[in-house]
Amino acid sequence: MALTTAAVDAEERFEHPALFYSSDEEYLAGTVPFIDTGLTAGEPVAVAVPRHNLESVRAALGASAERVLLVDMSEAGANPGRIIPGVLRSFADAHPGRRVRIIGEPIWPGRSELEYPACVQHEALLNLAFSGRAVTKLCPYDAEGLDRRTIDDARATHPVLIDRDGRRLSDRYDPDRILSDYNRPLARPPRSAIERTADCRSLDNARWFVTAYGRTVGLSAVQLIDLEIAVTELLTNSIDHGGGVGTFRIWTDSRHLICEVSDTGQITDPLVGRRTSEDPEEHGRGLLLVNQVVDLVRMHTGPGGTTVRIHMLLPT
Repeated sequence: MALTTAAVDAEERFEHPALFYSSDEEYLAGTVPFIDTGLTAGEPVAVAVPRHNLESVRAALGASAERVLLVDMSEAGANPGRIIPGVLRSFADAHPGRRVRIIGEPIWPGRSELEYPACVQHEALLNLAFSGRAVTKLCPYDAEGLDRRTIDDARATHPVLIDRDGRRLSDRYDPDRILSDYNRPLARPPRSAIERTADCRSLDNARWFVTAYGRTVGLSAVQLIDLEIAVTELLTNSIDHGGGVGTFRIWTDSRHLICEVSDTGQITDPLVGRRTSEDPEEHGRGLLLVNQVVDLVRMHTGPGGTTVRIHMLLPT
C-alpha cells in the first residue's frame, strides 16, 4: 500500500523534545524508555551525554547497552560547534533511509558562561540542520542545576517539552529569536592584545607570527599545528570573502590563548561551520575545520562585518 502524504511527512519529520529532569530517577525515567522504544522499533539509537549521566544510562540499560552508541558529550561536544557535524550528523548519515533516535545533552551544570552562547545556538540550529530528516532527538536539561535563563532558552529552542507533568507543546518556541539574540558583538579584546592585518601577500608572515606567539605561551606541538591551521583558514576566508584583508588579534587570559579574525564580510548561512563536508550545500569547509581543531569558536556577523574568535586551552 502506498504511503499517504501525511504518513510520508510523519516518517521524515524531525522531532526535537526537551526533557526537564530534577533527579537521577527522573533522568532515567525519561531516557531509558525513550531508548527502549527505539530499540523495539529497530531504530539505531545513540546517547551523547556527559560522563556521569552516560554511566547511569549504561548501567540502567544492562545488556541492551551493547546495542546503543554511547558517547561522552563532555569530550565529543566540548566545543559545541563540533556536535552537529561530528556527533549527530555522522550518526544519522551512517543510517540512510532509517529513522534514528538520539539523546543529546549539550548543556549541563559546569558549562562556562563563555561556552553557553555557542551551546544555545547549537540547540536552535538543530531545527534547521535536521529539517525534513527522520530523526528523533531528545535533549535532557537539569532543571535543578541549570539557571532560569537556560531553562527559558530551552523552551524557545524546543517545540515540545517533557517534564514530570507530562508532554506539551512549547508556547515559547522561537529558535530564530535565539539565533538573533545570541549573535552579539563579542567583548572588546584587552589592551594587551596584539593586532596585525594580513592579505594574500602577508599570509605566511601572519601564520608564522601566531605560531611563534603560541610557542611563547606554552602550547604543545600539536596545539601549534592546530593553531596554524585555524588561523590560516580564518584569514584565507577573510581574504577570499571578506574584502581581501583580515585583521587578527591575539592574547591570553588565565585559561586560553585567544585569537580573533575580523573582516568586512557578512556570513548569511547560519549553519556555516556546522555542516558536514559531504553536505552538497556545505560552503564553509574552512570554519568546519576550525571547529574540529580548537576548543571553542565564538562568532558575530552582521552588515558591518564578521568576527570569529577561537579559544585554545593553555597547558596546565
